[in-house]
Amino acid sequence: MNAPLDLKRRAEVVELPFASPGTPLAAASAAPAPRDPVALARALVPLIEAHAPRIEQERAITPEVLDALHAAGLFRCLIPRDQGGDELDPATHVRMIEQLARGDGSVAWCVNQASGCSMSAASVSPEVARAVWGDPRAALAWGFGPAGRVRPVEGGWLVSGTWQFASGSRHANFLGGHCQLLDADGTPRRGPDGAPLERTALFPRAAAEIRDVWQVMGLRGTGSDTYAVTDLFVPEGYVYDREAVRTELAPGPLYRFTSTHLYAAGFAGVALGLARASLDALVALARKKTPSQAARSLRDSPVLQGTLAQAEARLRGARAGLLEALREAWEATLDADAVPMDHRAAIRMATTWAIHEAAAVVSVCWREAGATAIFESNPFERRFRDVNAVTQQLQGRLAHFESVGQHMLGLAVPARAL
Repeated sequence: MNAPLDLKRRAEVVELPFASPGTPLAAASAAPAPRDPVALARALVPLIEAHAPRIEQERAITPEVLDALHAAGLFRCLIPRDQGGDELDPATHVRMIEQLARGDGSVAWCVNQASGCSMSAASVSPEVARAVWGDPRAALAWGFGPAGRVRPVEGGWLVSGTWQFASGSRHANFLGGHCQLLDADGTPRRGPDGAPLERTALFPRAAAEIRDVWQVMGLRGTGSDTYAVTDLFVPEGYVYDREAVRTELAPGPLYRFTSTHLYAAGFAGVALGLARASLDALVALARKKTPSQAARSLRDSPVLQGTLAQAEARLRGARAGLLEALREAWEATLDADAVPMDHRAAIRMATTWAIHEAAAVVSVCWREAGATAIFESNPFERRFRDVNAVTQQLQGRLAHFESVGQHMLGLAVPARAL
């Protein structure tokens, strides 16, 4: 059994609160009653939308919205059921994220990020999971990696590194750092294929130096700061392989997917939700606006009518393709040890396509709204900036299509590319 985390930073002991190994996860004493996270998310849209300007200004989710998200349990949707989570299938998770994005892209992004991180509850021991996620308001955040180094010492590990893009770190209780795995003498460990091995270290947010660097064009409310630790002692059990499939800890099909699959799918859901909200806003605007020096209302414009229908078709097509890919992968994984490569490729293709189709739809709405779209008092400009920030993230890279095409042609593709 792993002891509660005892952090030492050089000679300094960091005193921090932890759940004791005997403390159960919230609601873990019995399987939670079936819930409808999609409906719960939909019910929060008006609140989230009302707070969206303040979320962007403060570069963090407001306390009121954060309270509502925790009360609805939406940060726990990908935690195993026997640990008090929902263990949602990926398609339902995307639909939940899509609803949140209708209210605000940054909120949806943070929930998806924390949800992907929380899949690690199925990769660590139950004792470590209780320490990290035992608080009903728990949220784990981590940055892009592997930007750190971890090496073994007596009783655990020493971790050093600096990580960027820690979305949701301002409301997180724990942080994770993806690291290159070293031997005790500092030599990098390598796998059978010669590639460097990676591990993820978990530690309380209070143990890290947080650097406020998040001055960006879009998704400002994610507060995706940079953080660093130096020679931080992390006990055994809090360093693990996040990509390893741990069927002995969590036998459900969800945990045969990688967190990357859920990140890609969820961030596509963010883009789709932004596009849906933009289309709805354009329809509402067209019903009441007559453009300057125009002879008829925007609603009566044949150009807008045709453009609107085509944008709706693009959004529906991208969304349907994504949900189909996820549902088919789920079915194929029920009787497999991992997501088959053909389905990994289909997910990668569908997520990348959905992100860019959604961005195109938002751009159409921005253009057709005219000068109305440039005012901060209307949501068009924020959604335009947010969705274009989504396209710039790793999961939106157009190079993913190259990897999918290589797989379709029978060429070797690194598993992590899909």
